[in-house]
Amino acid sequence: MVARTRVAVTGNGRRWSPSWWCTRLALSLVGAEAVRVSVRHQVPEHSVDALIIGGGDDISPEHYGGDPEAPVRTDPERDELEMRWIGYALESGLPMLGICRGAQLINVMLGGQLHQDLRELRKRTYNRPGLLPTKQVQLESPSRIASVCNKEHLRVNSLHHQAVRSAGRGLRIVGRDLDQIVQGFESEHDDIMGVQWHPEYLWYMPSHLRLFRWLVKAAQK
Repeated sequence: MVARTRVAVTGNGRRWSPSWWCTRLALSLVGAEAVRVSVRHQVPEHSVDALIIGGGDDISPEHYGGDPEAPVRTDPERDELEMRWIGYALESGLPMLGICRGAQLINVMLGGQLHQDLRELRKRTYNRPGLLPTKQVQLESPSRIASVCNKEHLRVNSLHHQAVRSAGRGLRIVGRDLDQIVQGFESEHDDIMGVQWHPEYLWYMPSHLRLFRWLVKAAQK
């Protein structure tokens, strides 16, 4: 019997975590095993085949030169944990998908910058968060994300008030919303993608489930 691909999924350590359960379901649908990682769920890095850095609280401003006095909700212990995992993935070539906060943190680890608060930048989109795919994202073509999703125009959800401002080393921005806020990036050389929306809550839509299938296939190469 062939062992299933094991994918580490980082997130908060709370007992009830909808993001974790939805990500676990999405990975199960593409034939992989999700392995929960948090400050309460410690897992050896070498025991998995791929990595998802999940969404959640804001990244501590000191990691990207942000305003430490700004009203943000941070989780320093989680920052430290996920930065260690990202560092391992970058060194070892572990395929990696960043979701929302996770995409931002991958970008920061590679020297990129963030918008600390998007609310003043939004003119054609709204600030109200939502799980349903009510926002529009345009993907560049050709790009790996557009090829994976099999679409250049996506409907996505939105739960964030921060986003990538400038891309880190080796990253290419390939997706933006109607206000030109970054919604997706990919590595020019490695199996790394980052999306600002939450595909784990859109697992029932083929274009979003394909992101998880891409990660599993990248791990199996």
